[in-house]
Amino acid sequence: MSRIIHLGLPALALLVSCSATEPTPTLPAGATPLAAPARYADWFDATERCAGLQGTYQSIQWYVVPGVTSFATSQGEKVGMWLRHGAGHVIVVAGAYQDHEMVVRHEMLHSLLGRSGHPADYFAERCRLTWETWPAS
Repeated sequence: MSRIIHLGLPALALLVSCSATEPTPTLPAGATPLAAPARYADWFDATERCAGLQGTYQSIQWYVVPGVTSFATSQGEKVGMWLRHGAGHVIVVAGAYQDHEMVVRHEMLHSLLGRSGHPADYFAERCRLTWETWPAS
């Protein structure tokens, strides 16, 4: 945990990212299903508005890795990740960030875009869903 604290927020920007599309999702160790809080639906609506895109909130399966600030993936340590799974999507968040609007909405934006990567026009300009652009940073 101290390693993450020493990285600071700019380094965490690299950790908030998504995994490549996978036919069968490989969840991080310790991931458990999450009953998404009602505010997630509101956050999804806000993300649709800023992106100018529409998606299906109900197609997202939610998971949390409880009690951690980040989790290991094949692409390195992350605080959140998005995966495509069939016609639906999977979002996993580290327990320490499951109530962090920017982290959750960042992954929602991946779901709406249906892709990995961080196009600046969506993540930085339209929605401000990066550590550097998030208004509450």
